[in-house]
Amino acid sequence: MVQEADVHLSVARNPRVPQQTAEVTVFANGTVIRAQERSENLYASIDLVANKLARQLRKYKERHNSHNVHNNQSTKSVQNEETQNYSSSAEHSLIEGKEPRLPSPGVRRKYFEMDVMTIEQARVQLDLIDHDFYLFREEEGSALRVIYKRNHGGYGVIQEKI
Repeated sequence: MVQEADVHLSVARNPRVPQQTAEVTVFANGTVIRAQERSENLYASIDLVANKLARQLRKYKERHNSHNVHNNQSTKSVQNEETQNYSSSAEHSLIEGKEPRLPSPGVRRKYFEMDVMTIEQARVQLDLIDHDFYLFREEEGSALRVIYKRNHGGYGVIQEKI
């Protein structure tokens, strides 16, 4: 299920703030699952992030299996092959013809494949990546939308005014 994992461990340089961070991003079947934990001990941070990631992967697997119960095996294998072919070609197109250069200070750029999805699918992705918001391309009209967690519970969607 997991195709790639990106792990970052960091230690704060300020001795007054002993903060050690473990951040893990997992790429599983075209889905990004992310977890981050901080504590005063790096080993404790690793344990905390591992537990959090295990819960998120279990949640993803349960949802994924419940959605695929209705599909037959041949459909699944065709979909998996298509996903693998599409993701490898998209990965090459993102870096093709671009020169590596340093961004200006304080600006971090991320490039990623944007699949077309419903608001409900975007909400599930938001829960899996453990961020406050998620940018996605909506099925209807192919417009960009941002779904976010509201402070008082629930979710909100930001879209352009037409």
